[in-house]
Amino acid sequence: MRAIVIDDERLARKELITLLNQLESVEVVGEAVNVDDAKEKIDQLNPDVIFLDIQMPEKTGFELLEELDNVPHVIFTTAYDEYALKAFQVNALDYLLKPIEPKRLEEAITKLQSKIEGYSKSEESTSSQNQKKLTLEDQVFVKDGDRCWFVRLSNVRLFESDGNYIKVYFDNFKPMIHKSLNALDERLDEKSFFRASRKHIINLGWVEGIEPWFNGGLVVTLRGGDRIEVSRRQAARFKEMMSL
Repeated sequence: MRAIVIDDERLARKELITLLNQLESVEVVGEAVNVDDAKEKIDQLNPDVIFLDIQMPEKTGFELLEELDNVPHVIFTTAYDEYALKAFQVNALDYLLKPIEPKRLEEAITKLQSKIEGYSKSEESTSSQNQKKLTLEDQVFVKDGDRCWFVRLSNVRLFESDGNYIKVYFDNFKPMIHKSLNALDERLDEKSFFRASRKHIINLGWVEGIEPWFNGGLVVTLRGGDRIEVSRRQAARFKEMMSL
C-alpha cells in the first residue's frame, strides 16, 4: 500500500518512515511538512493511506481533511492524547501516540489491510475508471462545529443547498459544509448522483418511489422518507436515467 507521512517535525517524519520501511506491505511514496504541501502530494501521488499529524503550524490535520475532495484512509499520529477522543469520533482508521511503538504501528497496518481487502474487485474497478469523479466508494470528510465524520458517499442520500453551505444527509445526521452545490455537482459521478434542482443532489441508489408533480415535474421519495422535488427541466433526463 502507498503511504504519505505528514508532519511538520522532520525527526518525527524520519522516525515513522524508518519504521514503515521495515514493513513489506507499505511503500512510503512521499512526505509533507504542512497542509498545503500535503494537498499537493496527495493529488500527485494518490496514496492509499496518510499518516497525519494533528497539530501543525497555520493549519491542523483536521483542516487538511476538510480541504480534500476525496479523503484517503487516515491514521492520526500525534504527541497529544487529548486529541484521541476527537480522532476516534471522526471514525479514523487508527490513532497512534508519539513516540510510535512498532507493535502499535503493525496493528494499525494490519487493520488497514483488512479494510482494503474487504473492498470487492468491482468496487476497485469502478474507482479506477472514475478517478476524476467522486464515486460511491470514495469517502469524504465532513466537519460541522466540533463534530467530524468520515463518510462513504454510498451512505449519503442527499445534498441540499442552504445559502453558502451544503447540508449532507447520511444516517441520522445533517451536518453543514462550506461548499457550493455547483462545485460539488461537477465532482460527483453522474451515474450515481443526480442534480434534481438548483437546491438538491440525490443519490440514485436511495430512490424508493417516483410520482408525477405539478407542471411536469416529479417528486422522488428516498429510503428513509425524504421527499425531493425534481424540476420540470430535469424531469425528462431523470426519467431517462431511471428507465421510466
